[in-house]
Amino acid sequence: MDLNKIVCSCMSVTNGMIKEAVDGGATTLEEVQEATGAGTVCGACLDDVKRLVEEFTSEK
Repeated sequence: MDLNKIVCSCMSVTNGMIKEAVDGGATTLEEVQEATGAGTVCGACLDDVKRLVEEFTSEK
């Protein structure tokens, strides 16, 4: 996975930033949104952000 790939264009949030949020203790979509801002503007990336949160939390 490319951790530098932008998943949320509105807030310039990358896969890596979502991983960092999860590694820092965020375990839900809402917590990741609070930590990164991903998915809080237009919402187009919400499915991708949710999938990444699930993927990264299952790795723990």
